[in-house]
Amino acid sequence: MIRLFKHYIPHAVVLLGLLDLALLGAAGEFAWLLRASQIGIEPGSLASRIGPLAGFAIVLWTAMIAVGVYGSDALHSMRFACARLFVAISLGIIALSVIDFVLPGATFWRSTLLYAMVIAALLLVFARLLVGMFIGSSAFRRRVVVLGAGLRASRLKALADRPGSGFAIVAYIAMTEANREVEEAISREAIHDLGKFVDNLGASEVVLALEERRNALPLKDLLRIKTTGVHVNEFSSFMERETGRIDLDTVNPSWLIFSDGFSSGRMLSSAAKRVFDILASGLLLIATAPIILLFALLVKLDSKGPAFFRQQRVGLYGQSFDVIKLRSMRTDAEKDGAKWAQKDDPRVTRLGKFIRKVRIDELPQTWSVLKGEMSFVGPRPEVPKFVTDLEDKLPFYAERHMVKPGITGWAQINYPYGASIEDARHKLEYDLYYAKNYTPFLDLLILLQTLRVILWPEGAR
Repeated sequence: MIRLFKHYIPHAVVLLGLLDLALLGAAGEFAWLLRASQIGIEPGSLASRIGPLAGFAIVLWTAMIAVGVYGSDALHSMRFACARLFVAISLGIIALSVIDFVLPGATFWRSTLLYAMVIAALLLVFARLLVGMFIGSSAFRRRVVVLGAGLRASRLKALADRPGSGFAIVAYIAMTEANREVEEAISREAIHDLGKFVDNLGASEVVLALEERRNALPLKDLLRIKTTGVHVNEFSSFMERETGRIDLDTVNPSWLIFSDGFSSGRMLSSAAKRVFDILASGLLLIATAPIILLFALLVKLDSKGPAFFRQQRVGLYGQSFDVIKLRSMRTDAEKDGAKWAQKDDPRVTRLGKFIRKVRIDELPQTWSVLKGEMSFVGPRPEVPKFVTDLEDKLPFYAERHMVKPGITGWAQINYPYGASIEDARHKLEYDLYYAKNYTPFLDLLILLQTLRVILWPEGAR
């Protein structure tokens, strides 16, 4: 994997993304040449079109990232990839048409965009047909040796077997015979020289998946392996990198303290984040005010009660604040206290089902962002009752409050809507990853990917 601003991106995604970017530029150029020949004008030099071509490619590429073209499903399903590609290209062309209208003469003609749309779709689909046999194959997967044969090694085996896995386990080494879960593991006694054994397998990484590390770490072997250029990693860090979440089953306070993350350098990032929140929330409130007022009226007409719903939530450093949303439930929904939302929740009104799916009910929260109580990106704020219960049942739950809560977040784009303690546990793992690895780059990635969640709202309730 490649680490970019503290966030890991698979090599296959980076290579495919760069190829797509080049193909989009080529599609824009071919479209321009075709249109110029049709109307009988000189196309001009390529250098004179570098700016528009780059703009065309970047806008469409951004749309592809936003709708999930580089997700594991799209990387390993041609049907899924084509569907996402066509949506992304359509959205990108609409965005470029708007830019062309606002800045006439600075970009392509709209007729050229139609050609570019068709050519881009053909090139991108053809490229995926060509590289599809390689994506996810051994050509793109790191070779990993696992030290351990217990439950942790078994979990790594399941992770490696998933579609889209970026690594392949070439050997399991049972350091002890106790609690063996992986039957094909090789006994440590059967290997004379562990360092040479790892080198002969062509492994690029060794992962420590020992159930009990006390008096079990082969320090001399690990030192020899490390000095030969093979990366040595421990289980929790490996899981964080491969899954984009903190594994609560194995993490401990010392790992959180000594691992990379929670850096003091985020002070500048936090200042930039606040400036963005103020500017974006102000513009968004102005732009969406008619939509909020329209749906506030519809909510009043659809069911009895106020148009807006106000509820206390827990924010930064555990401080409480009131969040405001368009009401999507009956007024008596919480007469017996706050409850988890359910699938097909009977408390949700007819209009409420719609505004929840398209996230219109979240728009008034932009006011909380403008006031500084929330951010656009961060862990979802919970009600105090849930926070009290979850802090008792889930380790490190209080640490999610070390960053400002948000309207969207890393957990929201990676995990469906949760309505149980187990769901809260899974979402906490993503929230801790965000709190630990926050950068403006990760915020941008989350904001783009939120469009995918809006377009395919399978997790909304």
